[in-house]
Amino acid sequence: MTNQNSLPTVWFRLPAGFHDIGPADRDTLIAFAEALGSADAKRELSKLIDGLEELADHDVVHTAIGLHPEEPVGVATSLFALTLRPVQQPNPRLTVARTALAIARSSLWSSSIRRFIELPSGLPCCLVAGTISVPKVEHRLFQARVATVHPDGHHLLVLDLISASIEHADAYTDILEAVAHTTLFSDPEASAPTVAGTSRILEVLL
Repeated sequence: MTNQNSLPTVWFRLPAGFHDIGPADRDTLIAFAEALGSADAKRELSKLIDGLEELADHDVVHTAIGLHPEEPVGVATSLFALTLRPVQQPNPRLTVARTALAIARSSLWSSSIRRFIELPSGLPCCLVAGTISVPKVEHRLFQARVATVHPDGHHLLVLDLISASIEHADAYTDILEAVAHTTLFSDPEASAPTVAGTSRILEVLL
């Protein structure tokens, strides 16, 4: 759930293995990275931590880190972010179309897929996913982005999921699309409490 006073509240559900984080959690995440004992996990977590404060300056209202065990030993890490910003365009379909086109036209994409998503709310929604090449980053990354709008017509939502584990691209794409389907704009009544858990990346949708 987002809770910034100047913006409308949005409710959504992340699957097991995702944990809410923010810039204030830096010390905790550094300690957690040390406890994992995996050089790869520590390196990837450090990269994610370094970007948290920058995200907060770009209309990002919620971030969460995904940690999913990999065989034989290791952890697949990912970062979820929700951006919520005001828009002036009164046509929500045009807002989503222009946003998705701008995302797809980014020079960072090495390859990508693009498709529309039918949400239970009926709001216009588009997904762009694939691999990106980021300057000063040696390896390609996977990124999935979903663009939709708030029912008030005055706010754009962009859901992001990014990971260095590009071998799990299909699973991460499914995860982000599933999260988009859980998005609500009013407080869900009598919702059952969610128990935090862990799962392997290929099991989170089961």
